[in-house]
Amino acid sequence: MPINTMTDELTWQETALCAQAGPEFFFPAPGSSTREAKQLCNACEGRLACLEYALTHDERFGVWGGLSEKERERLRRTRPAGYCAPGVGE
Repeated sequence: MPINTMTDELTWQETALCAQAGPEFFFPAPGSSTREAKQLCNACEGRLACLEYALTHDERFGVWGGLSEKERERLRRTRPAGYCAPGVGE
């Protein structure tokens, strides 16, 4: 079933592990490590929904769904048009 409302689209945020850490953890200063943020993302059950949200809404800064800005841009260029991560938007 497709996601129809912004509320449905953001339900993953309610249980996301990032809600327990400050924004500076996921939006580090330029040149700082993103390793810890990515580790937390990889343990989060909302990771794929978060990543899909970032790709859909063209989030250009920070770590989203376990990927940095550059990694999301690379994914955006290589994934097929209209692709949605498995388990997202069903």
